[in-house]
Amino acid sequence: MKKWNDQSSEDLEVSHRKQFSVRLNIFFFSVFVIFSVLIVRLAILQFVEGPTLKEKEAYVANDITPIVPTRGNIYDATGTKVAYSLSMQSLYFTLSKDYRLDKNKPELYQIIGDLKRVFNKYGDPDRKMTAAEIEKEMDIKYIKNYGFTPRRIKKDLSNSEIAYFLEHKDQFQGIEVREESVREYSKDQLAVQTVGYLKSFDSVNNSGANGQSKGLNRYINRARLTDITKKYMNSELVGVDGLEYTYQDELRGTNGVKKTPINALNRVNGRATLTPPVKGNNLWMTIDRNIQLTAQQAITDQLSYLHSYSSGNAYAPNAQTGYAVAIEVETGNVVAMASMPDYDSNIWGNSPSQAQIQEVLSRSANGTIREVYRGKGASSMVLMGSVIKPLSVLIGMEEGLFTPYAGYSDHGYAEFGKAGHETRVRNALGEVLNYLTPTEAIRKSSNAFMVDMVGRRLYNKYQDKSVNVWDKYMKEFGLGVTTGSGLPYENEGRGEYMNIEAAGSTQAAMAYASFGQQGRYTTLQLAQYATTLANRGKRLKPQFVSKITDAEGNVVKKIQPEVLNTVNFPDEYWNTVIQGMKSKVPVFENYRYDVARKTGTSQQSIYGKLVDNGVFISFAPRNNPKLAIAVMIPEGGFGSRSAAPVAKKIFDAYDQYYGLDGVPKGKAVTEETTTE
Repeated sequence: MKKWNDQSSEDLEVSHRKQFSVRLNIFFFSVFVIFSVLIVRLAILQFVEGPTLKEKEAYVANDITPIVPTRGNIYDATGTKVAYSLSMQSLYFTLSKDYRLDKNKPELYQIIGDLKRVFNKYGDPDRKMTAAEIEKEMDIKYIKNYGFTPRRIKKDLSNSEIAYFLEHKDQFQGIEVREESVREYSKDQLAVQTVGYLKSFDSVNNSGANGQSKGLNRYINRARLTDITKKYMNSELVGVDGLEYTYQDELRGTNGVKKTPINALNRVNGRATLTPPVKGNNLWMTIDRNIQLTAQQAITDQLSYLHSYSSGNAYAPNAQTGYAVAIEVETGNVVAMASMPDYDSNIWGNSPSQAQIQEVLSRSANGTIREVYRGKGASSMVLMGSVIKPLSVLIGMEEGLFTPYAGYSDHGYAEFGKAGHETRVRNALGEVLNYLTPTEAIRKSSNAFMVDMVGRRLYNKYQDKSVNVWDKYMKEFGLGVTTGSGLPYENEGRGEYMNIEAAGSTQAAMAYASFGQQGRYTTLQLAQYATTLANRGKRLKPQFVSKITDAEGNVVKKIQPEVLNTVNFPDEYWNTVIQGMKSKVPVFENYRYDVARKTGTSQQSIYGKLVDNGVFISFAPRNNPKLAIAVMIPEGGFGSRSAAPVAKKIFDAYDQYYGLDGVPKGKAVTEETTTE
């Protein structure tokens, strides 16, 4: 038994040895096969694929970089440059490697030190850069720029800096002196709010501008473009207000393209190729510098006059601002748009501090098209006051509330409301005007007529729907809707008659609306309204640009007059109203032209104090209108004293350069006093 067990054990051991031998042979064979495959693969890489891989090692791809074009100029109607681009030289740096991977960054700090040394020795001593500032502009953490996008380190290099970098170009790898443009604006501050200004793309795209909608959506979209010819650079300047913003696409131009060969080591390998950028188009404004400067100075002088003392008292000591818009009746061309006081828009090109920005904030906004407050003063959008009365009478006649020949006995006041609880509205100074026709009601500015003949009767006809009827007419004349100007951030105005709760009742809303105490609108809206009256119902789009030309002067686009809507009333109604626009205004007594005009004095509460705002609309000549003007002087007092003199100076300037009768008068126009 024992012998059999010993034999079995020997057999098992032999079997195990055979299995181990087989496994060992399989292992060695597998190792042989693997090494054979590796050797063959290495041979293929070296002898077959080697040349191709060698080429790929030397050349991987082209780095494509956009080159920002020179921005187009903006000219006034006389061909004078208002906004223009000047050439300057800037220093750009292209990353040759990802410095984030270097622990101590010796190469980077060597470059920074060399640049700092050159800047301090050859640059403007008042514009020295620290090492930290240079490193920030290099953007090695890719906060503002991607990969190989050149970073602008310093703009507006001195001639000595330019010469040094060009002479020692081989010592500064990745450094490039590049020509670019800087925006300049006319020194006489011509229509600065209308023209607008520029800011860097990255600052606008990240934070918005002066309280406008964050990011300005059009620029957010530009940041997402993949077309290299249209993609915006972080350092480039873009329009954030005025015509600079409205016509951004036309003014900007098309990017150039620089293609740089880059190898697998992220280093430049070969000569770059360049497609030059296409310069932006030029704008030709309808605004005439002579008339514009006259309007600006007229408002400034008028504010000074209102602050002057007579019999120990200033006429309007709190008047701080003034606004004026002049529109050609036949074309809709805006020849002047003044929002005063203004400021020097060149401030934006000098990296203003927050304190400087805050100082000019209210003056940089265009008060003729939006609501602007200056200090503790009144808003730039004031109640219309009596300038609504021509439209109020038109509505009354069109709605059949009275005829052009109707009579009204004015007792100096009108009443509305429930019996025993009537609200009384008086004429200005409580004046009793006696018998009035609709024409005389406009000329003598009867509040009582408007309440009794328009406000109350329209309410009696439509009841609660009367405010909707009124609102329809307002908008047909451009009051309560944007003017269509295309300027950014334009305010639609406020038809406060729609707030029945605030008015107390629908009847009260209609009564106050009828004589101009229930609607706040912009100066541009009032100018468009005056133009619509002059055109007898044809509401034109205000035009600020007459044509667009390319860099060679070829006309790309000619701007034509555009009718937004037409209000059809009988000629008899228009005659009634236009003949009534003969407000008593001292500066237009014995004027050489017959000026259709309506003054207004609206009241509002400023910090608990009731103030009078001066409002004035006009057009001339009465029977063949060429120019319509609207003027607002918040807290200026009566419109005839505060606003009308500004309009007269603008009429004089237009007559001198264009002619209210179609014949420019030149120096033949005599200077007349406009402060009394």
